[in-house]
Amino acid sequence: MIFKVLYQELQDEVPVRERTQSIYVEADSVREVRKKLSDRKYNIEYIHELDEAHLNYEKETGKLEVENI
Repeated sequence: MIFKVLYQELQDEVPVRERTQSIYVEADSVREVRKKLSDRKYNIEYIHELDEAHLNYEKETGKLEVENI
């Protein structure tokens, strides 16, 4: 499964929409995504499992680059 992770670069940063970044991570569960990203000091806002339609949309826009962690 591929998950879209919305985050802030700094853990103590207040989430602001304009500064929210996203990455795509391949994992079996949300827990595994959090474990893979635990060494990065991100302030994770939301982790979303991409369904087939959302995955196809992200591919079409050219924004889909899955992180190798």
